[in-house]
Amino acid sequence: MPDALPIVCSHGAPDLSERLTEFGALGRGELLAARVESTRAVLRLAAGAGVRDRVVALAEAESRCCAFLTLRVSDEPDEVVLAIDAPAVAQLVLEELVDAFRAGPEAV
Repeated sequence: MPDALPIVCSHGAPDLSERLTEFGALGRGELLAARVESTRAVLRLAAGAGVRDRVVALAEAESRCCAFLTLRVSDEPDEVVLAIDAPAVAQLVLEELVDAFRAGPEAV
C-alpha cells in the first residue's frame, strides 16, 4: 500500500512521557467514558471551561508527531468527544493513548 503513512512517532522518550502525562491529567479531571473498538477509540470528556481547547491542542500536537493517527474533536451536549483512528498495525499505540487518559498522571 504505497499511500500508507509509516508507523513512526517523532517523540523522544522525554516528550512522549510529558505528552502521556498531559493526557492523564486531562483524563483524570474530565474523562467521562473511553471506548476502544479495534482500531478506533472514542473518548468523552466533560465540557468544562477550557477543556475543548486542551483537547484540540493535544490532538493537534499528537497529529503532528504521529501522522498515522487520525484525531477528530467534536462537541456534544456537555461533552467534548475525541475520536482516534489508527491503522491495524498501530493498535497498541492507540491503546496506550487511551490508557494514558484513563490512568491519570500518577500511573504514567
